[in-house]
Amino acid sequence: MTIIDKLATSLNRKDEGPNQELAKYIADRDDRGAVKELVDNLYNNDKNIQSDCIKVLYEIGNLKPSLVVEYNKEFVTLLDHGNNRLVWGAMTALDAITLENPEVIYFALAKIVDITDKGSVITKDHGVNILIKLCSVKQYADNAFTLLIEQLKRCPTNQLPMYAENAISIVNDKNKAFFIKTLFSRLDDIEKDTKRKRVEKLIKKLS
Repeated sequence: MTIIDKLATSLNRKDEGPNQELAKYIADRDDRGAVKELVDNLYNNDKNIQSDCIKVLYEIGNLKPSLVVEYNKEFVTLLDHGNNRLVWGAMTALDAITLENPEVIYFALAKIVDITDKGSVITKDHGVNILIKLCSVKQYADNAFTLLIEQLKRCPTNQLPMYAENAISIVNDKNKAFFIKTLFSRLDDIEKDTKRKRVEKLIKKLS
């Protein structure tokens, strides 16, 4: 039985259970051959198999990023794919491996930010997560923070509280004033009272 035979699609399952179980199985066994088989099938003729493969790969990335980090270039290439499921799946995978090898992610940052700007909500979520993680790496922190601020300035107001809350871990004495100023500048844009209160609470906490 090949790895492809164990995918949800191959088992005629509509849920993600088999894919999550397969990811754990591969991660637990450190099975690099299985990972390569999944990567090779990202361009399978069956779109459902493509989708299942990227799902298993980013789940492996969450469990054991060292197993998939060598395929960073393949994930970056997928950001231009016509299948949106592969685009946000690839961004999710890149998010999972960012701290495993920040250098290769930073090298691809122009592409990552471009796709984050154009992408779906899930693509944006993981693109912003990548920037937050890079802000925690000393040599990339300044540029990543500048790019993060740009995202906070123009992201949908629905996402703003979550992005700001997730970023609080990288706010420090050096960048705090700029961070607060950015959040403050967006308060009038936020129509939903609950969302605005979350941002106000964050500003108060940081001030």
